[in-house]
Amino acid sequence: MNQNFRMISLLTYTLKNLPNTSKWALRFCMRPLSSSSQLQAAAASQTKSKKTLAKPNIRNIVVVDGVRTPFLLSGTSYKDLMPHDLARAALSGLLHRTSVPKDVVDYIIFGTVIQEVKTSNVAREAALGAGFSDKTPAHTVTMACISSNQAMTTAVGLIASGQCDVVVAGGVELMSDIPIRHSRKMRKMMLDLNKAKTLAQRLSIISKFRLNFLSPELPAVSEFSTSETMGHSADRLAAAFAISREEQDEYALRSHSLAKKAQDEGLLSDVVPFKVPGRDTVTQDNGIRPSSLDQMAKLKPAFIKPYGTVTAANSSFLTDGASAVLIMAEEKALAMGYKPKAYLRDFMYVSQDPKDQLLLGPTYATPKVLEKAGLTMNDIDVFEFHEAFSGQILANLKAMDSDWFAQNYMGRKAKVGLPPLEKFNNWGGSLSLGHPFGATGCRLVMAAANRLRKEGGQYGLVAACAAGGQGHAMIVEAYPK
Repeated sequence: MNQNFRMISLLTYTLKNLPNTSKWALRFCMRPLSSSSQLQAAAASQTKSKKTLAKPNIRNIVVVDGVRTPFLLSGTSYKDLMPHDLARAALSGLLHRTSVPKDVVDYIIFGTVIQEVKTSNVAREAALGAGFSDKTPAHTVTMACISSNQAMTTAVGLIASGQCDVVVAGGVELMSDIPIRHSRKMRKMMLDLNKAKTLAQRLSIISKFRLNFLSPELPAVSEFSTSETMGHSADRLAAAFAISREEQDEYALRSHSLAKKAQDEGLLSDVVPFKVPGRDTVTQDNGIRPSSLDQMAKLKPAFIKPYGTVTAANSSFLTDGASAVLIMAEEKALAMGYKPKAYLRDFMYVSQDPKDQLLLGPTYATPKVLEKAGLTMNDIDVFEFHEAFSGQILANLKAMDSDWFAQNYMGRKAKVGLPPLEKFNNWGGSLSLGHPFGATGCRLVMAAANRLRKEGGQYGLVAACAAGGQGHAMIVEAYPK
């Protein structure tokens, strides 16, 4: 995995300055894949499957509807709030959208990544704030960027096992106010002072104080196991798969352009207005900013300098936001008079090497979930993949389209297959809409469900990578009209 080598091409100078370049780089360096040309030409003929994925003796589980607050750049209109404020807004929006009686909800689950210590179980605090009964249990999960995916699949498990009929799942992240701690030495001294019983003991402890004790500890932005930031890993991954800066910028521009089009056409129907206390009502995402390739090309590398290709323009940005979905057993939903949006079908979690395959979760999860569901890539009408970085998306597409990668790294005889770009993230993605770490999974599922209904498709595939080298994929099936 960590063989170093020099490559005879324009990548030579770049790659030999990137640490731990993976051995698959040589395989891909001569196979460029442009997001503006080859990808568009790669559309396969689609074989429409009309079978349903219902399984005998297993409850059908549906998503009735879902909402999210507008996703905002951190440091903007949500900057004075706490995470539970956003989560409460999402829950309130869901209650308003669906009119579900609060006492019908059996359980509430939220995902989050960077926890506010005052509300460590943010699901519970948000539920109480939104007016749910104090008799309704709620818990919080964390699994990096697939935290709300985990919240949803936990809900699926509770309903499938018969423990619950109605579960609300969601996620929240507030990057505008992250917990910053005192240094460990300062924390230890403060705890020791609190335990000291005499003045002499206190003076003895204080005498050990040094100015460097005041240095704060920021939340880690790097992988604990590898000490590498995700952006640095994305840069190495892009280089390993020979993805150019131009290709990454082209893909980012596509994401922003499609998001702007969807926003202008009113397709982002999951967004609910939020009256920010002391501020105006927020009605739409504010990170959608179509630019030009010339403007994007002016930006300097953000992580590996000066030769990296990952920049602020082709990376997802720090985002504040929350999402929530109403998940039910089908028979319960129908008994209550609901017309669900979609079935939640098979799902799969994967994990792999967090050093060189940190962001390749979709590549590994996709074939497994398709095989579990008895589907092929040609059966999928809608693809919704999380966009952490342009380079991450394009690297996954290259890996999925490679027999060599499948055989040497995945233990498969043939490649996964390339998703047709005309079916891929057609209403924008995390690069443009934003990526509140704990809330993105619900956005992906609702985008898939709403696109299936709008476009008349039957199956959607949701996939995402996550810190720690993990990933998730799920099949969403349109509910019959």
